[in-house]
Amino acid sequence: MSLAATLKSHLPYLRRYARALTGSQKSGDAFVKATLEAIVTEPQSLDQNIAPRVELYKIFHRIWETANVDTGDVDYVGDTESGQNRLRKIAPISRQILLLTALEGFSTEEVAKIADVGVNSINGLLEDAITDIDKEIRSDVLIIEDEALISMELEQIVAGLGHNVCGTAITHKEALIAAEKNKPGLVLADIQLADGSSGIDAVKDILEKFSVPVIFITAFPERLLTGERPEPTFLITKPFQPNAIRAAISQALFFTTETQDA
Repeated sequence: MSLAATLKSHLPYLRRYARALTGSQKSGDAFVKATLEAIVTEPQSLDQNIAPRVELYKIFHRIWETANVDTGDVDYVGDTESGQNRLRKIAPISRQILLLTALEGFSTEEVAKIADVGVNSINGLLEDAITDIDKEIRSDVLIIEDEALISMELEQIVAGLGHNVCGTAITHKEALIAAEKNKPGLVLADIQLADGSSGIDAVKDILEKFSVPVIFITAFPERLLTGERPEPTFLITKPFQPNAIRAAISQALFFTTETQDA
């Protein structure tokens, strides 16, 4: 199997991780592009003893830590710092470890290889990330989800983090009404809704009224991560682990706080 074919199936998920890490589609895609360029330039540097997905993320992290990648973003801090320094401030190693384990599903051993940290330090770094989450400002969350059990689980996760569920909706129309009634600070949205309407369209209409971070939830993330059009910054795969939701909520609100503090 060719190198391109080997890596192709993993790229949508690397894009997802990169965007969650940077808080921006533009920044995330810039780092993924730099990663692929490094692989094409030096294919012989790939470690054949490591699973291709792990090696791909490992190279991404090497680029993340060492390369001066021009992301073109000035979204979050609004100062004259370089993009790399800015991104390092808003994505400490503890959050990287949390996203790799909770969002991407890597094992402790795989994370140690990817992030080049000791296996024994992983748990401590995860505890640091969770401590950061506990310190975050609480927010009002709108849940757009047509499956009752999933909606209830999301409500429990949101409440467990100390946030307030300000509304729930199962259709496009209900979502708009709920958002207008209680302006949310965060939206969790399914892609397909109860009446056949689109969660994506509902979110687009909400965003026309006011700016709010959004986390999409879908069973088919690769359909939204093609690199061919504007795509979600935060995307969760169904069925999801509770820690994946917690990590995504934390990261989305973390960037919102950075923007407000800038």
